[in-house]
Amino acid sequence: QVQLEESGGGLVQAGGSLRLSCVASGRSVGDYSIGWLRQVPGKEREFVAAISWGGGTYYADSVKGRFTVSRDNAKNAVYLQMNSLRPEDTAVYYCAADYQTVAGTPSTYDYYGQGTQVTVSS
Repeated sequence: QVQLEESGGGLVQAGGSLRLSCVASGRSVGDYSIGWLRQVPGKEREFVAAISWGGGTYYADSVKGRFTVSRDNAKNAVYLQMNSLRPEDTAVYYCAADYQTVAGTPSTYDYYGQGTQVTVSS
């Protein structure tokens, strides 16, 4: 199985940028589709972005044009570049691995990291 560890979260002003990293151990990130999901207390976890085995990328409508997901197989890592951040992007961000589905619902993912907090101030 794969272990995932996120980093790069923090506090940023609206309009700013952050880059989240998800480093995998135990298996190659290329063996999975990797997704980024986020959750606000009291709300359901929601899909943000994903990258498939072949490198195809998928985005939620709310982040299209602002967020970019990428993968570095040599570093066994996946990244989420977040630009033009908004207060409504504030959440705990998780990376997750899925054997069979790309950009699926949160329940389809097989493995999750522990999450990293992103806070966007207005």
